[in-house]
Amino acid sequence: MPGTGVRLDCTGYLAPEERLEQVSSSLKGVLAVHGRLVLAAGPPQPCPWAQNVWFEPTLLRVTSIADAAAQLRGLQRNWWPYAFQLYRRSELTREKLPFVAAKPLRFPEPAPSAPLGSFTWLDSDQLLCSARCSSPFPNGEPRFVEFGEDEGPPSRAYLKLFEALTLMGAMPAAGQRCLELGASPGGWTWVLGTLGSRVLAVDRAPLAPRVARMRGVEQRLGNAFAITPQSMGAIDWLLSDVICYPDKLYRYVCSWLDAGLCSNFVCTLKFQGREHYAAIERFAALPGGRVVHLFHNRHELTWLRRPD
Repeated sequence: MPGTGVRLDCTGYLAPEERLEQVSSSLKGVLAVHGRLVLAAGPPQPCPWAQNVWFEPTLLRVTSIADAAAQLRGLQRNWWPYAFQLYRRSELTREKLPFVAAKPLRFPEPAPSAPLGSFTWLDSDQLLCSARCSSPFPNGEPRFVEFGEDEGPPSRAYLKLFEALTLMGAMPAAGQRCLELGASPGGWTWVLGTLGSRVLAVDRAPLAPRVARMRGVEQRLGNAFAITPQSMGAIDWLLSDVICYPDKLYRYVCSWLDAGLCSNFVCTLKFQGREHYAAIERFAALPGGRVVHLFHNRHELTWLRRPD
């Protein structure tokens, strides 16, 4: 009957581009797949590859685009379409809903605080929606005001750190001590330097000269894992974008946790193949942390830890 929403006994998981297989294979009880949106039976399951989680999938029977927009407005104010088909219908629906700016953030501007629901057209008279989602960004895709390489950051890797720190709701403060592994050419170092942090940037390759000259930045050439808690002492942040097997990074992170000399972590987990995916659960089990797929990741995941 038009105007009646049916809450479904499932959860939706929106996969990143080219990561549908990782999402669907990590879930139990897959019921349906709509483009990159995977519906799995029951309450939310751990799924670090998901870009956005639809916590309350609801099926709306609608008679028109205007009716669809009215029903969505009856559930909450802010909505964004996930269009895997019926693209024009999706856009016309969005135009009839309250305006959502979704403008790029100017880092370190905080993430939006207002809830943002998602919807998708299944056919001309059925709409699937969720008023509650895991991400405050459209389809889990945070955008930032970007910088050209001639303006400072020597690579686009800085966008990963922008996103990670924005999701954490915390960032290194001026004067805080940071250890960065795999720093070259310096995209992350540039971010930390602009925040006023003191950074030891370690890599076998050098930083871009303009980054190396930033105040508070010290570069060290060599093996990143040679820097131990005992040799370094207490730090405020450990950040790693180093290319290595996840198990090696896990053992290194645990050495810092066991020493109690660092509380905040941003670490990229880089995989050579599915045989290394077992490390995901080990990182996820570390106290106070979580594993996420950043929009600016590719075939990587990122482990974030910020103490409560």
